[in-house]
Amino acid sequence: MTRLRGLSVAVFVVQALLASVALVSAQGSTNGSRWQTLNGRRPLVIAHGGFSGIFADSSFGAYSLALLTSLPDVILWCDVQLTRDAAGICFPDLKLDNNSDVANVYNDRQRTYLVNGVSTRGWFSIDFTLRELGNVILNQGVYSRTNKFDGNNYPIMTVQNTYTQLNPPGFWLNIQHDAFYAQHNLSMRSFVLSVTRNANVTINYISSPEVAFLQSIAPNFRRTTTNLVFRFLGQNDVEPSTNQTYGSFLSNVTFIRTFASGIIVPKSYIWPEDGQLYLLPSTSLVLDAHRAGLQVFASEFYNDVPFSFNYSYDPVAEYLQFVNNGQFSVDGVISDFPITPSAAIDCFAHLDRNASKQVDILVISSNGASGDFPGCTDLAYSNAIQDGVDVLDCPVQMTKDGTPICLSSINLIDSTTVAQSSFSNLTTTIPEIMQGSGIFTFNLSWGDIQSLTPVISSPQSQFNLFRNPKFRNAGKFLTLSEFLTMASDASSLQGVLISIENAPFLAEQGFDVTDAVVDALSESGYGNQTARRVMIQSSNSSVLMKFRSQTNYDLVYKVDEDIGGAQSSSIEDIRRFASAVVISKDSVFPENSAFITSATNVVPRLQAANLSVYVQTFSNEFTSQAWDFFSDATVEINSFFVGGGINGVITDFPKTSNRYRRNRCLNRGNSTPGYMSPVQPGSLYQLITGPYLPPAEAPNPYLTDADVVEPPLPPVAAKAPTTSPNSTAAAPRSPNGQHRVGASVIMPLLTVLLAISVLF
Repeated sequence: MTRLRGLSVAVFVVQALLASVALVSAQGSTNGSRWQTLNGRRPLVIAHGGFSGIFADSSFGAYSLALLTSLPDVILWCDVQLTRDAAGICFPDLKLDNNSDVANVYNDRQRTYLVNGVSTRGWFSIDFTLRELGNVILNQGVYSRTNKFDGNNYPIMTVQNTYTQLNPPGFWLNIQHDAFYAQHNLSMRSFVLSVTRNANVTINYISSPEVAFLQSIAPNFRRTTTNLVFRFLGQNDVEPSTNQTYGSFLSNVTFIRTFASGIIVPKSYIWPEDGQLYLLPSTSLVLDAHRAGLQVFASEFYNDVPFSFNYSYDPVAEYLQFVNNGQFSVDGVISDFPITPSAAIDCFAHLDRNASKQVDILVISSNGASGDFPGCTDLAYSNAIQDGVDVLDCPVQMTKDGTPICLSSINLIDSTTVAQSSFSNLTTTIPEIMQGSGIFTFNLSWGDIQSLTPVISSPQSQFNLFRNPKFRNAGKFLTLSEFLTMASDASSLQGVLISIENAPFLAEQGFDVTDAVVDALSESGYGNQTARRVMIQSSNSSVLMKFRSQTNYDLVYKVDEDIGGAQSSSIEDIRRFASAVVISKDSVFPENSAFITSATNVVPRLQAANLSVYVQTFSNEFTSQAWDFFSDATVEINSFFVGGGINGVITDFPKTSNRYRRNRCLNRGNSTPGYMSPVQPGSLYQLITGPYLPPAEAPNPYLTDADVVEPPLPPVAAKAPTTSPNSTAAAPRSPNGQHRVGASVIMPLLTVLLAISVLF
């Protein structure tokens, strides 16, 4: 009875859901550009099992979230399975065990059947009555996705109940195994005809990969508004009723037009990829199908599965390739994350590259466009400029011969092949700089470093997410002077950001990095000019205090630890030497197990002191984002800007951030659509039931005076002492690299629906 209660509760909350959906639907925007679809209207978004990228496929939660975050005409997709008593349920697979707890409830009901000629073992819907399945709850069937919502007791829903409880703008039934059910004396044809005759249910689309099934029902739908769609499986898979491969149908799409008005194809049918996940030229499939009068729906869109490197881990870019490539547009996309195609279609499609900015958010590069090219190389910088970055950054390191260069890390192992070079014997340990050993820039001359091969950074490699392998070792490194010359030649740039770290240690080794930067800026014409902004960033207040006494540059203080707040006195200290602060994402929206738990007051308090707030680091890889952002970098940027109120982003994919601020769905106030509204901090976390809650974490410490205030930089030593591999640990330092001047202070379904409704 407990498991059945969720379904009955859903009936009581349907009116609240409809009110929420009506609000979001009314807020959908329009795009007047003509689309290259078959009918000239914008492509459809089909929510595959609802928002199945977050909640269990075909669950009330998944369908509800899809309605709240998608285009007003979103279509809910239901994979239909039949029970032993011929009831039709929405469930993603013929077997029940991967997406439900059926194996726990009925552990002795496992069976083996032939499915399309293949012996398959599991728990099948045909072995259970609808009443028996009332004891089964849905869970997340994709193991790489979070299972934290599996305690919400989502029941399996019938086709009829799914429609009547949710009242979607469009409803799509996918019939995958008609032949299998027929072998067990169940008629999918009879079920489909009965449900379409139900005056309380409207079926807009029916799809199947079986020709015979579609041919058998086609006469019943020739004078109706229900569209029949033939679904292509793998090109070498065999269609059971004709014994032909699905790939063979591509040469005769006019045959499909005799029993269907559209086709579903995996996206690789349209934009194939080579063996390295790079796009090949598009096929003629969409144009051929349109000439035959067939709509084309592309499937297999997931934000959280690696896709072509051409998209730079940006799912919006992938959708735009299918709907806004200048040659054709598919008629719809089938997605587990419907918020992303909704935004792509309504906010970003037909957006001119030079479209005006809708919001004022500063885009600062992180080692150039280091998401696509080795960081701090000429390629990373030139592409960042091309991608529309406002401020180009250079983390300054010093070479053995005193040349300031741009390099992401003082440790050459992080960004070059030095460990495989003749310099590998220079490995040493310097606890003042980092834990572990490294090969440091100040131990090699500029000529030595020029001989090294760059290596692209892949910060999410532990999840097997690697960046742009074709350009893994491309580009060349630049001196600070060469970087400044490149920036001067880029008229689109607002300015440059020079980052300086480890200055106290370098001074002790005989390197005056601050004077080297001042000299390079002066020699490059940045000394007295006002047209181009110069920003000096450091986590050492002593560095910024020295620049403040010598220059009029914009000074940026970097807080290099996650903080939960800041003492008023520490903010006042920062105001003495800086006009902006860089903080981490976690300092704005703290996380626990990749869920946002709350929002801090760090941003408004810093801004109240007239300090701009820039946040780092924004990356496109979905594993770098909290679950709250739906594996979509654009959702994350929007939530930090609109919801968090930040002034700028520091990003290794500046193209994504630049495109975000130009989209047409911003600056709409109460008319902002749901897919361009910021997520509410903690809203997903509230949906996690007790047994699934992660252990509580200690709050981030407050920023104190001791973290900020530092003694002046030490005098530059006449000669740098030799550092041996057996260096002993230095005295403890603050997170910002200086000895501290004082003690440091280290610091069921109704509920689900209501929480979902405040996500945006």
